[in-house]
Amino acid sequence: MHPFLAFMLRFFVTLPTMTIIWLVSNFAFNQTFWFSALFALGGGVITYVATKWYTDHVFLKRHQLTRKEYAYIIKNLKEAQQKISRLQKVFFSIRSIGSFKQMFEIIRLVKRIQSIIKKEPQRFFKAEKFYFYHLDSVVELSEKYSFLASQPAKNDKLYYSLNETHDTLKDLKRSIEKDLYEVLSNDIEHLEFELDVAKRSLKTLKNPLTKDDERRSTK
Repeated sequence: MHPFLAFMLRFFVTLPTMTIIWLVSNFAFNQTFWFSALFALGGGVITYVATKWYTDHVFLKRHQLTRKEYAYIIKNLKEAQQKISRLQKVFFSIRSIGSFKQMFEIIRLVKRIQSIIKKEPQRFFKAEKFYFYHLDSVVELSEKYSFLASQPAKNDKLYYSLNETHDTLKDLKRSIEKDLYEVLSNDIEHLEFELDVAKRSLKTLKNPLTKDDERRSTK
């Protein structure tokens, strides 16, 4: 469940509970306004925590994750988001059209992987190469490339370094594409299976067996 929707669910469960507790304490047990409010607050806290535990439990069960695994994934997603912000900063500092296009495509791939993992955190373990190797490399190289490309004076050695970095970023882009395919591998396999079934069904419909053919096939 989306974090905001989960919060709203907890809020709309907690608020009526607090109201009921206050009314019961105040009118049924003749407690003072402030004592009733205190009981309502305590009941609200317990309800909120219990609802949060339940929604988290359902979420983790659906995605087949332990709380420890989920905390580990969230930690890495937050770190990755900071790196993506650095990449976007580099993107807006680029002046070369070729590099601009290359960086745009890299950021699009990176954000796509991040978006998928946020929605389905169990896929994180298929993207470990991306999070622990390729993302770090592309951020570091992009920042260095942007810094060197912004220098007003360039010699042959600097141009050579820029070209080498540009080519390496191109290779990293291919690696990130492979990371995305790995994240989507189960979906691709499922789609291929569904396509195979659909093709077989269409073939059967186009070439139905006659009754004579059916009799021969059963003999």
